This record gives sequence, C-alpha cells and structure tokens, in this order.
Amino acid sequence: LKSLSENEQQMAHRLDLIQFQHEEIRKADLKMDEENELTEERLQISNFEKIYKALGDAYRSLSADGQGLDNVRSAMGQMESITHLDEVYQENHDSIANSYYLLEEVAYQLREKLDMMEYDPNRLDEIETRLNEIRMLKRKYGNTVEEILAYADKIEQEIFTIENKDVHIETTKKQLKELESVILKEATLLSNMRHELAEHLTNAIHQELKELYMEKTKFEVRIMKREGNAEEPLVEGAPVRLTADGYDHVEFYISTNPGEPLKPLSKVASGGELSRIILALKSIFSKHQGVASVIFDEVDTGVSGRVAQAIAEKIYRVSVNSQVLCITHLPQVASMADSHLFIRKQVANDRTITSVTVLTMEDKVTEIARMISGVEITDLTTEHAKELLTQAHHFKQTAEAIQ
Repeated sequence: LKSLSENEQQMAHRLDLIQFQHEEIRKADLKMDEENELTEERLQISNFEKIYKALGDAYRSLSADGQGLDNVRSAMGQMESITHLDEVYQENHDSIANSYYLLEEVAYQLREKLDMMEYDPNRLDEIETRLNEIRMLKRKYGNTVEEILAYADKIEQEIFTIENKDVHIETTKKQLKELESVILKEATLLSNMRHELAEHLTNAIHQELKELYMEKTKFEVRIMKREGNAEEPLVEGAPVRLTADGYDHVEFYISTNPGEPLKPLSKVASGGELSRIILALKSIFSKHQGVASVIFDEVDTGVSGRVAQAIAEKIYRVSVNSQVLCITHLPQVASMADSHLFIRKQVANDRTITSVTVLTMEDKVTEIARMISGVEITDLTTEHAKELLTQAHHFKQTAEAIQ
C-alpha cells in the first residue's frame, strides 16, 4: 500500500523504466534452450570444412570407390559357403552379415548428410549477433533466459498494477480493513484469555512463593493496552497498536515487603528474590506447557539455609515431569541431582579450556563437601555431604510415593 501511494513523479519514472525493459525483452522474442542450440549450430558452421571432408572420406571408403562394402559383402558370401560345416562358421557369417547391413545403413546416412550440407557464411554472423543480444539481456535482467522471462512476467504485473493503482489502492485498503477486523477480534479473545489466566497465575505464584519462604510477597499481573495512533483500530473508544502478540502489554509487578507499593519485577527484586520468583514461574509453566527441558542457571543466587533447601526441593519437583539442567553452587541443590557434572575452566597457553566430568558417587560426596567448606575438605564436611545426599534420597523417595 505504501509503494502504491508514492508520489506521482517517482511512480511515473518507475513506469517508464519497466515499460522500456518489458518492450526490450518482448522484442527479443527469447526461446527456452535457444542459446544452447545456437552455440551448437555455431560450432557446426565453424567446423564445416572439417566435418564435410571427414563425412566424404568416410562415405567413399564404404562406397564402391573405396570397395569397403564390396569387400565385406564378398567375405559374407565366402563364409556362407561353409556355414553347414561348423556352427562357428555360421556365427562368423552372421557377425559379418550384421556388420555389412549396419555399415550399409551408415553409408546411406553419410550420403544423406552430405547432400543436405550447405555452407552459408552469413548464417555465422546471424548467430553471433543473436548470441550477443542474449548475452546483453542476461547482463541486464538475469543469468539465464528462464530468469529473464520470469523478470518480464514480474514487471508486466507491476505495469498493470501501476496503471491501475487507484483501483489497487482501494482494493488493498478494503482487504486491510477486513484483515484488521479479523485480527482485532482474535486479539480481543487473546486479551480476555490473558485477563482470565492472570488471576490463576497470581494465585499459583503466591502459593509457590509461600513454599519458598516469600509468603509476604505480593504479586500482580498487569495487562495494559498498547496505545496506537489515530489511524489504528479502536478498542473501548481508544486506538490500540496491534502486534503479533495482540494489543496487550503484560508486566509482572511485585512488592516483597509489607507496606511497599507494587513495582515492576525487573526494578525491585534483589538477586535472591528474583531467583526464587523465576523458579516459581518456571515451576508453574513446566506443569502447564508440557515443557520437555528446563534450564536453571544459578537460580539459587543470593540464598542459603532453609531457603536453599526449599529451592532444591522445588527444582526436584519440576524434574518429575521435565528434564532439568541446573547450574548451581549450593550443596543443597547439587545433592538432589540424579546426575552430577563438574565443570572446570583452566587457562593454558593463553587459552581458556573448559572440561566437563561426570562424577561418581564418591566424587559427588567430595564435590558437595567442597561446596560446603570452600577449599579445605574435612571429615566433618564430608559427613555433612553424605548427610545431605541421604536427606535428598529420602525426600525423593517420599515425593515419589506421594505422587
């Protein structure tokens, strides 16, 4: 629609150009495979003398002057006289006979070709002129004759559109209006669904956060209409902007402390709070969206103690219905894992090398003990690591029994 509404001068220049191009291609009267056929014909004419001499010599060798066929016919007659004496002689005779008839046919074709051949010096100039014309069109409109013809069809349609642009503008506007009505209807249905689900999500988030020791946190889904300009469709008397996601702008608001006003999630949550909120959201979405795999990248940042244990249990529950890949520095979370991978980064020759090791149960105890104590691993931290693994095992057994 925008291109159809460009200023008249630009449109006129464009029309002149493509009309000239279309006429140039039309006058050329291009044919598919014409270039290959002309190239082959040029090759034949360029080698006319050589071809004519070779055909003539071959024909004379086979004809009466060269006695080629006569000699073969004589050999055939000689062999025929002894065919009754041995099967081999019969086979020899048949082979000679087949060769004779084949050579006789070849001689006939050579004579026919020689009679038809006629050298036309002007034809070579005509071919060169035509090939140059095709090459010129290829430089301007496409790499092949097929592409040139396709371009001609394209600009022919464009010429028709420009010459009838007023009709096309009105038709396009009508189509856009009809499409806008359909999209607006679907966007309104989507908006209604969002408002309905927002309440369910709010209740579910509050329950998840309660289990993560954030029971005083208030969570709210705010759905606002995107403001549009005067030319855009109206919803409840106000223009809205339609996008692939409808006309809603959705934002999560929270208040983590009593008495504080609700503010956008991205602006008020601390590292630990944000980690737990993301975990709560992913936990809910994995249940209802059929998510096959969920990745938690240090979702336990900024937490410890009982909150860390609650996060570990929450991540495990997510893993019941989805595959979970979790990057963590918390021993409580690591102890819940069915498989434990240790990632190490080292610098060698000014290059960073990353290695991944699958830990055995013994290695797992050592690594969790290191996560507990830092650098030095003692008997006490080792026992603590074993206790965490035992508690994790009991928790998973109990959770499986409940399910």
